[in-house]
Amino acid sequence: MSQPATATPAYPHLATNAQGAVVLAGTTMKVVELVMAQRAHGWSPEELHFQFPHLHLGHIHAALAYYWDHKAEVDADIDRETEYVEQARREAGPSVIAAKLGRTQR
Repeated sequence: MSQPATATPAYPHLATNAQGAVVLAGTTMKVVELVMAQRAHGWSPEELHFQFPHLHLGHIHAALAYYWDHKAEVDADIDRETEYVEQARREAGPSVIAAKLGRTQR
């Protein structure tokens, strides 16, 4: 009798954390965070590796491949996180420290 085939993970350098977010395996960095850094700065995979030296290039390429394979889903996550930050910023009101710095720079 033949053995059942074992499934090979599509992204062996990625994992899912306890909250269900896709992360780079062995790290706490979410794919969405790496993609946001890449989009914000236009960094290549090699530059991402320079900026995040604890990440292997295999992890970075896997994260970017996952992004392009799941672009709509990851983009929706980015939009949700951006809206959450903007809402928190609005609710927090003006920063006391920023106001003080603004007064001293005039």
